Parts: sequence; structure tokens; C-alpha cells
Amino acid sequence: MKKISLSRKLLTKVLTIYIGLTVVITAVQIVSEYYLAKNHIENELKTLQKTFSGSLTRAIWELNVQQSSTIATGLLAMPSIEGVILRDESNEIITKLGQIIDGVEIPIEPGDEQILINKGNVEIFGYVYPLIFEFSGRPIQVGDVTLFSSSNIVIERIEVALYLLVFKALLITTILFIIILVTFKRLLSQPLYELTEQIENFDIERLEQSKIELGLVDQNELVVLQDAYNSLLDRIAGYSKQLENAHKDLIEANNKLDDQNLMLEQEVAKKTANLSRVMLDLESQKKELEKSQKELKAGMNVKNKAEEALMGKHKELEQSMEELKSAQVQLVESEKMASLGGLVAGIAHDVNTPIGISVTASSYLTEQIKVINEKYQDKTLSPKSLERFINEANESIKLITTNLKRASDLVASFKQIAVDQASEAIRNIELHNYTHDIVNSLKPHLKKTQHTIEISCPKDLNMRCPAGAISQIFTNLIMNSLIHGFEKMRQGQIKIAITEEADETVKIVYRDNGKGVSRDVLSKLFDPFFTTKREKGGSGLGTHITYNLVKQTLHGQLVAESELGHGLTYIITIPKVTPVEQDVL
Repeated sequence: MKKISLSRKLLTKVLTIYIGLTVVITAVQIVSEYYLAKNHIENELKTLQKTFSGSLTRAIWELNVQQSSTIATGLLAMPSIEGVILRDESNEIITKLGQIIDGVEIPIEPGDEQILINKGNVEIFGYVYPLIFEFSGRPIQVGDVTLFSSSNIVIERIEVALYLLVFKALLITTILFIIILVTFKRLLSQPLYELTEQIENFDIERLEQSKIELGLVDQNELVVLQDAYNSLLDRIAGYSKQLENAHKDLIEANNKLDDQNLMLEQEVAKKTANLSRVMLDLESQKKELEKSQKELKAGMNVKNKAEEALMGKHKELEQSMEELKSAQVQLVESEKMASLGGLVAGIAHDVNTPIGISVTASSYLTEQIKVINEKYQDKTLSPKSLERFINEANESIKLITTNLKRASDLVASFKQIAVDQASEAIRNIELHNYTHDIVNSLKPHLKKTQHTIEISCPKDLNMRCPAGAISQIFTNLIMNSLIHGFEKMRQGQIKIAITEEADETVKIVYRDNGKGVSRDVLSKLFDPFFTTKREKGGSGLGTHITYNLVKQTLHGQLVAESELGHGLTYIITIPKVTPVEQDVL
């Protein structure tokens, strides 16, 4: 049993993105709290300066050093102040207090308002305030005071808030992880495990027992995939039964043909012996002319009867040939439907991926709506939470829209190609876009390889033809290149060049750089039931169907060119408008 890692990868990516965003947002909040606290301390320093500037100014004016030192000591006792420098009018230091500025040379130049220095891992910031004394109505600066604080004070102010932020982020992340893990396991991991296990038990001989039964109540995409898979098994069973009946009819027709050939040989041998005997009798009994004539007439009567019998056998032989042709047509239709079945399986897998991503984003958005609703009901909804929810909701909706559009484009391309391959109706097509749609429908066969397809076609080239024939031709040619031409190759290249000719025809040159075929194989390339992959399940009808579609359905010409080891080239010439009175294969 192979491990199903899709849900694990989705869960890992979602949680990685969320944890990354949580770390970034938490870091931004921490930095914001730090600078808010620092700004608050700056305001406190300014307030304290205004409070004590008057008494400090008077003490310095009166040359009362003891009083100014006492006031500076009182300032240092404030929780937000870790250092004080008091200078006189000649910039001489009167008092320097505070352990944090001990041993640190602090240059204070005239006109400085803010000082920023680093002491180890601690950031020290200070603010210089001039001390102005009014004498006789004239302001005189008697000195200045510098108040210092540090990042340690800021961190002490926000320490509790930091712990709460980290705890909140860890709690929300843990709860979200548990919710997403349970949801992923119930809605994706377990159903995918059951789906894979039941598909691995597929048995071609027991199609009815190989059907999938997931037991899901919700009508989600996995249920749609289950129904599509079971429907495909029903169609395969029907096609197998039709193929078996056609095979039986073919064997019965071959047996009848062998019997008729044996009877015909016996009749011819018998009549030949009679004629020889008659000739011998004529030569040996010349004298008995009348008797010989009667015997000759009798022989002629026998011959006429033999000819009549031969004509009857000939009609039976023609009927057998018609039955063979009918069996061939049924085999061709089976080949077409088998190709369509492969297309369905590939496109179903590719559509499942964007739909699964959309379901995941929708589930995440639902959980966020519940969280925001609970905060709203509890009246704990903050503007930041609402803004974060709106951003996450926009990202989720964008993810859902992008992936649903991708799934819609895949289904639209597949729908047109599948309808065309099952229909023989004539309609107008724009060949440039239609060719790209065909290639898009085959991408499930290409995505695990490094093969490339290049298309060169005028954008205004319109045709009126059976679109299903065009789709079947390109599908057969591309699949033949992938299966036969690019066998054991890593990087195959297919080039399709489409041009409009002057005689109202369209020329298509299909070329691959595969291993090519020999001249002997090239001469049998379009023969029915000819294949080099018979032992691996090849039917030998792909190129034969393509040849009939070009010649009979589209009334065109098809030529193949190849050399062993130098790729294979098909040159197709078809009219832009297919005649209405065509015989459709």
C-alpha cells in the first residue's frame, strides 16, 4: 500500500505559512510594544523635567550645589530614570549619578537635544533639557540637565505583555493545528486512503466487485470521483461484452468461410474429374457420337448446376465479408472509446488537485469565520484581529477562485474534446485554439515526462469539418509518439506546423524526433491490426483509424515519412470545408 502524502503536504504547507505569519506578526507586535513603551518613557522624562526644572534652575542660580545634588538624587529614584547629569552654564558637570553611566564617556555638545549610546547589549538614550532662569524679565541659561533611561527599563515595562503575546500565539497555533489535523484526516486523508486501497484491488475479471464504495455522506468531489470511476467500470464492462461478441462473430464468420472454401474446392475437383472423364469417353467412343452427345449434354447440365451452386457460395462469401467489415467497425469504435476512457482518467486526476486545494481553503475560511464570530459574541474582537481576518479571507477567496478557474478551464477543454470525439457532426472550428485544447486534454499523459509539444498555426484559420475527426487524428498521432516513438527517451519533441494553402486546403506537418521506423514497417504502417506492441496490448488500429479519418471522413491525403533513428513525419492535406456528402467512418 503506497503512502498518501497529499494531506500531509497540504497540512504542512498551511501550518508552515500560518506559523511564519504568526512569528512575523508577533515580532512586529513586540517591536511595536517596545517603541510604544520607549515613547511613553520619553514623555515621562519630559514631564519630570518640567516638574523639577524650576527648583534645579534656582539651586544652580544660587550656587547651591548641595540642593541641586539632592534634587538630582530624587530624580534618579524615579523608576524610568537610570542616570542624571547636571551641568552649569560653562558646561562643567555639577553632578553625575547612575550606575548605568558610570565609566561611560558621554559627550554632550551645545545644542544637543538627544543622546544615544550603547553599553554592551544595552541601549542608553538620554535627553538634554536647558535650565532657564528669568532675571529682570530676561531669560538666562544657567546650565542643563540630562536624564538617561535604557532599553532595560523599556523591556521591564513590556515584559508581561511580551509573555502574553508569545503565549497567545502558541495557544492559537496549537488549537489550529489540532483542528486542521482532525479536519484533514476526516475529510481528506481517510477517504483518499480508502479510495487508493479500493482502486489497487481492481480486477479486470471482476469489474462489478472492483467498484468503489467510500461510504461518504457529504456530496463532495470524492463522491463525484467515485461515481465517475464506477460509471467508467460500467462502460468498460459494456465495451468488453461488445468486443467479446464481435470476436465470436468474427470466429464464426471465419469458420463459415473455411467451410465454404472446402466445399468449393470439392465441387471444382468433382466437376474437373467429370469433365476429364467425358473427354476420355469422347475420344474412345468416337463412333458412338449420338451417345457421346447425350452424355455431353448431361455433363453440361451438371456443370450448369455446379455454376449455380458456385454463385450461391459466392453470395455467402460476400455476406461473410460484410460481417467481417462490421466486426472491424466495432473494433475501431472500441479503440476510440478506449482512447476516450484514458482521457477521462487523466483529466479526472488533474481536476481533483485544484478542487482539493479549494476545499482546503474553504475549510480554513470556515474555521476563521467561527473564530471571528466567537470573538464578536464575546466582545473581544479587536481591529487588528478583524484586519487580519479580512486579509486571510481575501487570500483564501483568491486561492479558491484561482483553483476553481483552473479546474473550470480543464473541464471546458476536456468537455469539448470528449463531445467531439463521440460525435460526427460538422461544425465550424478555430483551428489554433482547438489544437491547443486537444494538447491540453492530453497533458495528464505528458506531465510525468519531459516531452514537449510545439504548435505553429495561424490564429485566424477557420475550418468547417467534423471536429471529432480532427481531435481523434491528433490524439492518435501524439499517443503513438509517446508510446512508440519516445520509448526509452527522456526528452522527446513533437512539432506541429499548420498552414493554409492557396487551393483552400489546410496542410498539417506532424513531426517527432523519436526512434522512427524502418522501411519495411513504414510500408505496413496504415494496415489494420498491424502493431509492433502486440505483446504489450497494442491493437494496431491507431494509424489505421487515422488514415481512414483523413481519407474517408475529411477527404484528404496522408503521407508518412521516416528513417530508423530519425523520427517520424506525417504530412496531412485536407480541405478547409469538408463536403456534406461524405461517408463518415
